[in-house]
Amino acid sequence: MIRVLLCDDQSIVTEGLRVILRQAGNIDVVGSVENGLEAVEQVAQLAPDVVLMDLRMPVMNGIQATERIRQEHPATRVLVLTTYDDDEWVFDAIRAGASGYLLKDAPRDQIIEAIRGTATGSTYIDPKVAGKLFQFVSHASAPATGSTLTFDLSPREREILELIAEGMSNAEIAERLFLSKGTIQNYVSTLFAKLDVTDRTQAAVLALRYGIVNRP
Repeated sequence: MIRVLLCDDQSIVTEGLRVILRQAGNIDVVGSVENGLEAVEQVAQLAPDVVLMDLRMPVMNGIQATERIRQEHPATRVLVLTTYDDDEWVFDAIRAGASGYLLKDAPRDQIIEAIRGTATGSTYIDPKVAGKLFQFVSHASAPATGSTLTFDLSPREREILELIAEGMSNAEIAERLFLSKGTIQNYVSTLFAKLDVTDRTQAAVLALRYGIVNRP
């Protein structure tokens, strides 16, 4: 069972999330708080696996709370769930130690999938903000020269990696390339193994950093 703490200053949001997560089966909402300071305090008491964290809140915002939680309770992961997709919020949340960044208009299945993935150590970035993060990384990190990683990928694998770096899902990639979703999943699994990463965000960041794909 995945233990989740909800942190949002709007009660209607936390009530709606409780209903959604109750249907997931393996997710237990152990509590809800209205600001970042309460989140820090409740993490110490409840030891949740994942904190679903809003960003703009009174007393202590989500960025500050995320940093405190990751410093004091590294076993607890923070998944941001917010309405804000501004560059500053995205970058600050990742720098603070957030394991993922999700927008509140995401479908319920996507929210559940992101929580499950976060609990197992994966990184989830909403496709709507992924491009901003990858573009930031590509400008901040010069590609390494002479990387042997380039030669390990087939043209099709490199093409799929570029689409991952654009924030596209497997279903969207399958539609773009006129391939089945299962075929794309196989390609993605092979890519992860070749790049020695465990999720899409790590793969895209690595690809951009080392110049394996064209930069968006």
